[in-house]
Amino acid sequence: MTTMEQTRAPAGPREWAALVVLILPVLLISIDMTVLSFAVPHLSEDLAPSGTELLWIVDVYGFMIAGLLVTMGTLGDRIGRRKLLLTGATAFGAASALAAYASDPATLIVARALLGVAGATLMPSTLSLIRNIFHDVRQRTLAIAIWATMFSAGAALGPIVGGWLLEHFWWGSVFLVALPVMALLLILGPFLVPESRNPHPGRYDLASAAMSLAAMLLIVYGLKGLAVHGLSWTYSLALLAGIGVGVAFVRRQRQLESPLLDLALFARPAFSASVVTNLMTTFAMIGALFFMTQYLQLVLDLSPLRAGLVLVPGLALAILTGLAAVPLTRRLSTPWLLFVSLSTVAAGYLLMTRAGADAGAVLIAVAFVLVGGGVGLVQTITNNIIMSSVDPNRAGAAAAVSETAYEVGGGMGTAVLGSVLTAVYAAGLGPVNGVDADAMDRARDTLGGAVDIAATLDQSSGPALLAAAESAFTTAVHVTSIIGAVVVAAAAVQALVVLRRAPSE
Repeated sequence: MTTMEQTRAPAGPREWAALVVLILPVLLISIDMTVLSFAVPHLSEDLAPSGTELLWIVDVYGFMIAGLLVTMGTLGDRIGRRKLLLTGATAFGAASALAAYASDPATLIVARALLGVAGATLMPSTLSLIRNIFHDVRQRTLAIAIWATMFSAGAALGPIVGGWLLEHFWWGSVFLVALPVMALLLILGPFLVPESRNPHPGRYDLASAAMSLAAMLLIVYGLKGLAVHGLSWTYSLALLAGIGVGVAFVRRQRQLESPLLDLALFARPAFSASVVTNLMTTFAMIGALFFMTQYLQLVLDLSPLRAGLVLVPGLALAILTGLAAVPLTRRLSTPWLLFVSLSTVAAGYLLMTRAGADAGAVLIAVAFVLVGGGVGLVQTITNNIIMSSVDPNRAGAAAAVSETAYEVGGGMGTAVLGSVLTAVYAAGLGPVNGVDADAMDRARDTLGGAVDIAATLDQSSGPALLAAAESAFTTAVHVTSIIGAVVVAAAAVQALVVLRRAPSE
């Protein structure tokens, strides 16, 4: 903490009102990350996307955000963080309207990509502005905690809002939620949020910005393709090219006087371990939401609203545990608290392997309570470590890395676990008597497609196809849950080992 910060007056009502404005886009982006999962069965029926198209619809948003966060954060330093925030809010509203009225999978994928670009302008702007509005350490800690819990709050609201909208309107209505929120931000932002920028930001490197985005998209394209289609030169080369561009990006950052990404931050073990942990827990949370919402609606035959309510206890607990993490870290060992929290998430994933015909929505609700409760603790703890392990003058760079980890984790959760789910489901759905080969191929794309096809068949073949598809999807949930449990368990071990050895910051 600098001397200037010590002498500045504590925040007053205007600053706290500004915080309310700044958490609006965070809340909205979090809602947008989860609400689409509930619309998947409905848009699958209307737009009939292939399995690969469906994954792109769901995860291109998160990956565009992840690929552009550092770039947009640097841009905000130059042109003004409030200016970038308001520009991004306008673009987010326009892209939301395009997504709501998309008439084919390609248009929806483009709209979701544009939403990701706009979303990337919102996230770094909000945390950077909070850092410049709240100069008192205690007030800033509370403000950042409130900011962080909005991710969980949005995830909790997503099922409720999405479920209600899908009960009364078409699937595109889930995107229109953004319009009133963005309008409120555009009206109040200029009056309540002060402008801030870096007076000496250094040279802006366009090549680094392009490389970071290219590396992210190539790696994701390769991973998704290999998971869905198996070994292929096209997808293998894309993955290798993405890794190559990523390595070149890292080397370029080391040579630049004003790098787009400050790699020196990762020299701190506590910082690196917390970033990895944050990424892996978000991977687990968003990945679980992707397949659990489909399971509840298509296998257990729950309405969107009822499916949302099943997950709300776990998401609500994530909010409570996120706030409870602050006093807990004062009394308990942080490495062991993280280990226990992550182990709880892994236990929730293992419980999902019991999903089946004899285990209904209650089992899913209990499993997600474990996942949500653990993730809430982890995200608050890791964000606190990330922000406190660096010099205050580098807080903006640390925030960009933290947000990137969140978005990469969420996108990878959908891409990797979603791809595994799709591949295992397709492999497990064998031929069904009375269903021709073309119909079976379409049924293997998505469970929603299989449900639609079953409805057009006779009273013998239709139920048989539906039963086979539900069984294959349940098996896919089991396999995906085991992978999720292993990933989170690995995160628990690395967090415990690294943080126990790391020097106090």
